[in-house]
Amino acid sequence: MFQSSGIGEPSVFHALVVIFLEFFAWGLLTVPIIAVLNDTFPDHTFLMNGLIMGIKGFLSFMSAPLIGALSDVWGRKFFLLITVFFTCSPIPLMTINTWWFFAMISISGVFAVTFSVVFAYVADVTEESDRCLAYGQVSATFAASMVISPALGAYLLNMYGEAVVVALATAIAVLDVFFILVAVPESLPEKIRPSSWGAPISWEQADPFASLKKVRKDPTILMLCVTVFLSYLPEAGQYSCIFVYLKLVMGFSVVMVAIFIAVIGILSVCAQLILGFLMRVLGPKKTIMVGLFLEMLQLMWYGLGSQTWMMWAAGLLASISSITYPAISAFVSMHTDADKQGLVQGMVTGMRGLCNGLGPAMFGVIFYLFHVDLNEVSSPAPAIPGANVSSHTPDVHWRHADQAFPGPPFVFGAALVVCALLVAYFIPEGNSMGTNLRPTSSRRHSGEL
Repeated sequence: MFQSSGIGEPSVFHALVVIFLEFFAWGLLTVPIIAVLNDTFPDHTFLMNGLIMGIKGFLSFMSAPLIGALSDVWGRKFFLLITVFFTCSPIPLMTINTWWFFAMISISGVFAVTFSVVFAYVADVTEESDRCLAYGQVSATFAASMVISPALGAYLLNMYGEAVVVALATAIAVLDVFFILVAVPESLPEKIRPSSWGAPISWEQADPFASLKKVRKDPTILMLCVTVFLSYLPEAGQYSCIFVYLKLVMGFSVVMVAIFIAVIGILSVCAQLILGFLMRVLGPKKTIMVGLFLEMLQLMWYGLGSQTWMMWAAGLLASISSITYPAISAFVSMHTDADKQGLVQGMVTGMRGLCNGLGPAMFGVIFYLFHVDLNEVSSPAPAIPGANVSSHTPDVHWRHADQAFPGPPFVFGAALVVCALLVAYFIPEGNSMGTNLRPTSSRRHSGEL
């Protein structure tokens, strides 16, 4: 009965609504979470933020292949319901018990793989020729939800308080679950699903390191995956803490953080529109290197900058550098045989998943080692000379008076991206990737994309 429910035929639209509602709910909490995080862990804000997001990312990396494989045999709808429900389950705890709230965020990483299931759903309902466009629609929908929701959450927080924001986010999460239950039809054809729920799943399908173990068999894939690892590790770390950093260290007001998110999101969408032009003019490899170069510059500015305009300039560079991963995916598609597309793309995706766990933890530990910790004090002086501090922003005490730069993890990340640039320079363009690899079944592919 559950599998047969739904409105209309399965379509990309159903997947887009699921993604939009889930990330809109979490986007509303972007600004409130910053204050709650600082209040809960006043002495080690960045360390705890890194560990919380790091545990969540690593658990997602570990569980994604198993959930993808199970959805290949049990259907997508059930796992859309499970992933959305458990990913959003920490939201109401924010006003009940903050310690449980952050603990549940970490644990929810086991099910925080909605994107994997959504991409599999999209693969079920689209032809291969239309799949890239559909994936782009999913990514654009995610960006759209994050453009609107943080600003709305900040406005409601200022006008009505934290409880109203959490209540609205909870209501939207419940609406998402209800939409999946009532409106989302099953996309996986019944004839390829087993008759019972006891269908065997092989260890290779559930092993998160399975695709990574095959990387070394092809030199080109190895170099490409090293490039992804060195560049996405700091990107994942940056994404986990940048809004906390802007508010608590650089002194951005709540409204300014929301505006920053909206503007960078819009610019990122615009950058994707020029990706095709860059690919035609420069080629995929040079486009990758342009993206890496811009990522290196924006990390340096985030790490060394002490003025508000520098943060905005770094954000502009960050939005343009978002072309890097789509360019890498295009490079893979252009240099890989058709029957090995899913396998090679799965290796790249697995590397990114590993970075989602390691990156936030790395940033948190580096902040801690450089004694970038936060304490609320009565002094109204800005944390960094030239930064604008709102009346609600806690001052920051550098534990070392000779702190040379405010953002050490960003500078370290820039060094990693320089290494990624060097590796990318030597990636051969004429070779066909994956010739030494054994292709996997098409059903496995849908779970990995």
